[in-house]
Amino acid sequence: MRYFVELSYNGGRYCGWQRQRDAASVQETLERALSTLLREPVEVTGAGRTDTGVHAAYAVAHFDVAAPLTDPEHTAYKLNCLLPDDVAVFGVAPVADDAHARFSAAEREYRYFIESRKNPFTRRAAWHYYRPLDVERMDRAAASLLEYDDFTSFAKLNSNNKTNICRIVRAGWEESPEGVYRFTIRADRFLRNMVRALVGTLVDVGRGRYDVEEFRSIVESRDLSRASGGAPAEGLYLWDVAYPAGVFRRGERTRNLLFN
Repeated sequence: MRYFVELSYNGGRYCGWQRQRDAASVQETLERALSTLLREPVEVTGAGRTDTGVHAAYAVAHFDVAAPLTDPEHTAYKLNCLLPDDVAVFGVAPVADDAHARFSAAEREYRYFIESRKNPFTRRAAWHYYRPLDVERMDRAAASLLEYDDFTSFAKLNSNNKTNICRIVRAGWEESPEGVYRFTIRADRFLRNMVRALVGTLVDVGRGRYDVEEFRSIVESRDLSRASGGAPAEGLYLWDVAYPAGVFRRGERTRNLLFN
């Protein structure tokens, strides 16, 4: 019997989602709690593999068990009792045996947050960057991403990608009245380190190193050496994972965020 788990996590103390031999991962932490609760070995598969220090406001994983759960809602409650404070489960729901947290997903959304002023409460939840940024120019550069599908310029080396093609459906910047810059990007798939490399390069647009046409040239070059260094991990959040209606319907209680 297969189940989807909806969860969020603060990635600050984890090596990322994927299980590693000598470091704590979100995957291993969730598997340990599920195995303890269900009294059988449980392996989980996530919708995406976030890197070291990256957070998830909303993530999905699936697992299989031999017998149906008596009360999935109560299972979610017990899981939260077993999990550490930096991992929270929103819900557990049965799905078809062929539903796959990763391969059945239609779109994913990431958001990146930059604080323009010193804030002790977001020190590990956003990139603290105090230089002035031209958000309007950053937004115009981000909007141009929808015209492209090859993002080799922002693909991490030696990632063994079968393709660097991604279909971006939304990309843009906003600034809150409190001075928080928010980048939102939504696509059918993402390359490893792609969003952080994009943010780093777009920030260079905002501070005047590149103009919008130079940013477009970087995208078109398919040359990783022309992209800026990646933005820090602490500002990045996996924000949403969307599935076709026939695969999975998202639960109601799926937001537990510092930022709105």
